[in-house]
Amino acid sequence: MNAEPDKTSLGDFPTPDRLLHAGSEGEFTPEDLVLASGRDVNPKTLAWAERRMAEKGRASMDELLP
Repeated sequence: MNAEPDKTSLGDFPTPDRLLHAGSEGEFTPEDLVLASGRDVNPKTLAWAERRMAEKGRASMDELLP
């Protein structure tokens, strides 16, 4: 553990909107989709994500993110 304070940390303050972004704004992978869904990454969930991305494209991530 580093003894120096993290200069990028905002402490107990909410993250500013300018630092937040949705995965659908750029490229995303099946692993990203699995993690956004709250599931563990494994062959079964990666296959699910690949099918979902093939069916819905970018909407597959949009549906999972607020």
